[in-house]
Amino acid sequence: MGDASHRAAFRALHESGCFVIPNPWDVGTVRALEELGFPALATTSAGHSYSRGLPDALDALPVDDVLRHVAEIVDAANVPVNADFQSGYGADPDSVAANVRRCVEVGVAGLSIEDARDGASLFELSEAVERIGAARAAIDGSGEDVLLTGRAECFLVGHPEPLRESIRRLEAYAEAGADVLYAPRAQERDDIRAIVEAVDPKPVNVLVSANTGLTVADLAALGARRVSVGSALARAAWGAFLRAAEGIARDGDFSGLEGAAAFADLNDLFETRSRQPR
Repeated sequence: MGDASHRAAFRALHESGCFVIPNPWDVGTVRALEELGFPALATTSAGHSYSRGLPDALDALPVDDVLRHVAEIVDAANVPVNADFQSGYGADPDSVAANVRRCVEVGVAGLSIEDARDGASLFELSEAVERIGAARAAIDGSGEDVLLTGRAECFLVGHPEPLRESIRRLEAYAEAGADVLYAPRAQERDDIRAIVEAVDPKPVNVLVSANTGLTVADLAALGARRVSVGSALARAAWGAFLRAAEGIARDGDFSGLEGAAAFADLNDLFETRSRQPR
């Protein structure tokens, strides 16, 4: 469950080095990732939406459902949790601030606010900066030490100059109070390095959503402080499920079940975790 010690630990993780913050989507995946030793976790809007049979869209789930999910992840975790809070689930800065206050109340150690108006367009920079500022003010007003991540979605929405525009926006979000900067889908070495250098000394999160050939050591050498995987683990799980199920449905072939986690291993994992004090 989230508390002041988790928030302090999360801030300390951003002060030096490079760490991976994977993205669970339910209590079971929280506990499995913790067992592997990850020092912090982050929610994934896509993983959550897919588990509900919905697309990853800004209007797929109401903010109340999102907050219940974030609270469930925080309550299940013994490590800090960062919330993927999309664009704040509000039409204007005041509603973003109100929702951020509610997100802080469920115990998150951090949360991210993105600048996508929908899946294909960005807020104007001035409006995006206001929204980051509103989130910052809401966090500060709570009295809690919660890290704010500002996200520039330029690479994701197909901006014609995604690197230049990402840097312009991330610099503005840093000025508006973002603690961590993040440009999802920046994956070329030169792009990552340029972003890190532009916003230095603020820490940068890098998304690895596919096997790009880069390792954690490579990303650390480029200056990344935090590495997340977004929806990738959820999509990997869905990929294995769909391949196995399609083989059974189409061909009557059960070979897709090869590689499944052992029943006893999963039982042992969750039985052990259920006995641990929380």
